[in-house]
Amino acid sequence: MKKKIAYISIAVIICLLIGFLSGFATQSSVSTWYTTLNKPSFNPPDWVFAPVWTLLYIMMGIAAGIVWAKGFYHIWVKTALYYFGFQLLFNAFWSIVFFGFQQPFWALVVIVILLILILATIKWFKVVSRPAAYLLIPYFLWVCFATVLNFNIWKLN
Repeated sequence: MKKKIAYISIAVIICLLIGFLSGFATQSSVSTWYTTLNKPSFNPPDWVFAPVWTLLYIMMGIAAGIVWAKGFYHIWVKTALYYFGFQLLFNAFWSIVFFGFQQPFWALVVIVILLILILATIKWFKVVSRPAAYLLIPYFLWVCFATVLNFNIWKLN
């Protein structure tokens, strides 16, 4: 049990760190360039994003820690965690492309790839641990919503 808690703690810290680091790209233009964009009527207020993402990163970390605790030596665990790592990188890359480079179209391409990687991660997490896979469903749904937002922002601008 201590081993599982340690893996979960490390994975949560890694996810929060990635979120924090990608937040630098977001902060660079959220109060400047982003405010000038036309946004769809269903765009949430800016203050919603930080708490939602924090909760999602924690849930992602818990899920990854549960999978990791099953034993990295196992091929299914390795595969699941590789997919998790790739999707986490694309998650951060989206912030860099959208906010850092201010490129909504290319961010849309990145987020579609991210959605595919999240689905693959959920599939592999389910092989290793159903609860871990279920913990990623809110993340997938939020990224679906973010994809719709991204598409509409690109279309409106």
